Amino acid sequence: MPLVRTDSMQDIDFTLRRQFGKKSFRPQQREIINATLEGKDVFVQAATSFGKSLCFQLPAVIDHGITIVISPLLSLMMDQVKALRNSNIDARTLNSNTPFAERDHIMKDLGTGHPLTRLLYVTPELCSGPYFRERLELVHRQKELARIAVDEAHCISEWGHDFRKDFKRLSWFRERFPDVPIMCLTATANEQVRNDILTTLGINGPNLKAFTMSAFRPNLHLEVRFTSDQTDDRYDDFVSWLKGVYERRGKPDRKPELDEMGERVENVSGIIYTTSRDECESLAASLRSHDIAARPFHAKLANQDKERTLQKWIRNEVGYDIIVATTAFGMGIDKDDVRFVVHWRLPKSFEGYYQEAGRAGRDGKASYCFLYYSREDRDRVCGMIVKDNTSGDRRDKGGEANKRARMESHEALVRYCEDTGGCRHAAITKYFGEKEVPKCDFACDWHKDREGLKRRWREGLASEEWVCTQREEGAFEDYYYSE
Repeated sequence: MPLVRTDSMQDIDFTLRRQFGKKSFRPQQREIINATLEGKDVFVQAATSFGKSLCFQLPAVIDHGITIVISPLLSLMMDQVKALRNSNIDARTLNSNTPFAERDHIMKDLGTGHPLTRLLYVTPELCSGPYFRERLELVHRQKELARIAVDEAHCISEWGHDFRKDFKRLSWFRERFPDVPIMCLTATANEQVRNDILTTLGINGPNLKAFTMSAFRPNLHLEVRFTSDQTDDRYDDFVSWLKGVYERRGKPDRKPELDEMGERVENVSGIIYTTSRDECESLAASLRSHDIAARPFHAKLANQDKERTLQKWIRNEVGYDIIVATTAFGMGIDKDDVRFVVHWRLPKSFEGYYQEAGRAGRDGKASYCFLYYSREDRDRVCGMIVKDNTSGDRRDKGGEANKRARMESHEALVRYCEDTGGCRHAAITKYFGEKEVPKCDFACDWHKDREGLKRRWREGLASEEWVCTQREEGAFEDYYYSE
């Protein structure tokens, strides 16, 4: 079936069903879509499960002209473009990996001034190039530039955990195209980061419509499990927990349809996040040796292997219950039924932890998120941050503000893990600046068993104090880390 333009589809409910295969909008999605169709600048802060991409994809299908989507992750762009094209929407991506023939087609399409492409995904680095800017100026003169959508907008702020310098240069869009609406979207921004985003993009005026949703995910059970290098009990603990889940839900030996009572057997699909490719491979292999269907996923795997693993996992095929992945996995993947997310190692930032844990339970059903925390991992991660801030070879490094932000985010995550005196959900919402304390219905380890949490903290952690910030730079150079 050829890709077609769909300017005649003015009914957003009809477009939602026909083009995107969804029955209904999630709360506030309709309001966000209406706001951008009205020409408003839009700021969206919502949890990983919200469905932010639909907020600019659906208007691009309905509206006249082309939507430019700026994203920092090549894998995310390619996944979304593939999904859109499967839905018969002319979406394309222009980045360093785009084949010459496709790049030539896109540039010629833009050069007409009346592009047929509905959504064009680009990197922030590309937006700084004069040739691309000239093409957009031509499109704008023909009144065909519908909107600019900035995904992962927290990358704009030096106070964000993942600052990238080229995001700062996106201020050019408002300077050059003051009449073109801008939409920015993020899951992780405190008040300081939000202000940076709005100021840099020039969308803090009366035309702005802001949508800030709570970070509270009541269907997620949050837990920290304490360990140490000495005990190193992660593996036995996890296998014991997962076998208990299998027993409760009924793990099939072949792909299930119905159980003995005629009910569909629910899958136990999950993600385990770790930091190194080596551990990703070895952990997946160990789990398979215990008859647990786990597969590795990281950047060094062949593209065809990653694609096969991803599709089989999304379809819940036998042998693909669990993905053992490095941190980039999961962004933009449309899988609602992830029943658990496990952090095998401590993430580098509070925001990273929140985003990754949020990939569980997007269907609103109860899901489990736990993090294995050791003070040795704490110090190793601290050492990585020190190296990142001093090595001089990271293009996304910022100035002193970003260095402080990275360390402060890590310290906040450490405090979250070490805290045995309060609700996990309340700690998350407080970190993102929310004033109201959420009603946690025994959905965290503190609410479920306060005394047990304190006991596990005492038994699971060594007694040494945190000394990472006092150590000399380079003290952890022998630690292998790879995203």
